[in-house]
Amino acid sequence: MLPVEHNDPINARILAISEDKVEGFVREPFEARIAAMLLAGTIRRVRQTLLATNLAAGALVAWKVPEDKIEAAFDWMFQRDPFSGHVVLRSTDTLSAGSDYKLWTTVKVPQGFSLQAHCELLAGKVGAERFRVMPAKGIFTLGVGHVRRKTIDPGSKADQPAKMIPVQMVSLSEHDWNVLLALKREFAPEEIRPSPWLARAKEAGVSPEEFCRVAEELNARKIVGRFSTFLEHVKPSAGGVRVTRFNALFHWSVPPGREIEAGGEVGRHHILTHCYWREAGPEFRNVNIMAVAHGTDKQLLLDHKAAIDRHLDSCGIPVSYTNVFWGGRSEIKPSEISPHLYREWLAQQS
Repeated sequence: MLPVEHNDPINARILAISEDKVEGFVREPFEARIAAMLLAGTIRRVRQTLLATNLAAGALVAWKVPEDKIEAAFDWMFQRDPFSGHVVLRSTDTLSAGSDYKLWTTVKVPQGFSLQAHCELLAGKVGAERFRVMPAKGIFTLGVGHVRRKTIDPGSKADQPAKMIPVQMVSLSEHDWNVLLALKREFAPEEIRPSPWLARAKEAGVSPEEFCRVAEELNARKIVGRFSTFLEHVKPSAGGVRVTRFNALFHWSVPPGREIEAGGEVGRHHILTHCYWREAGPEFRNVNIMAVAHGTDKQLLLDHKAAIDRHLDSCGIPVSYTNVFWGGRSEIKPSEISPHLYREWLAQQS
């Protein structure tokens, strides 16, 4: 029987690559142990990721929900809104700007629909008092790589600042959408085998070669992200082993006009799985750079944050305010981006 825990030496080497190092569309993406880890629940999801910020209007949304409604609001967002992805309850160590916004979600709304209207609909469904929509203006870091980040020292960083990926909408033909929707669907364990795209091509109603041609064209257009395995990084595995324990959302407020410079300097740090330029507004003391890090040791994550703070200071980038929002209960699912599915869902809400 194959070992299935993430800390098995061979599995760890596989996951160090498969979490976020397989770039773009790959015709033969699988290794035999992936299916065993997926069946065991060590890996929770295997799929082709997309740069969905280029396909749908998306944002991080902070929700102010009455305490007696927050658990029900969490459940509604996770279970009944396919356009909400990450759903997380967050808290701060002290009472601070925005600490009464405890429910955080990522939301994507297909082209042709309103992100603001979608959030207003959700607010009505869950009884939210207020919400703050924070679309990404630029992306500096986007990956996962929990296994390889376990041994990173505070202050470890790339030789050069991270380059910002601008958020730019692209349009797709119906043919492209048919391939894309089949391409992005997550894999069941029985689908993890050689030539996995043959069945997906049939699902899309095209030949295998046409499927791969369109996928490679979408990759060249920067619509396709990585082929990734996603670990169950919040809950313990069946064997009781945790990949991570703490999820930290770091906030910095830097002077207007220096967001790209600051994001590049923050985003170069190896511990970070995400780093964005987002405008959080006065509720969060005008935070504009956000980043995410995961780990099993809270103090170590704070040490990583302190190293980033020192680096910004050494670069001469003033920080007027900074904070950490810690993740608690969380659920993660891919956000739907299909206009057709959105129309169907919207009709069901009236």
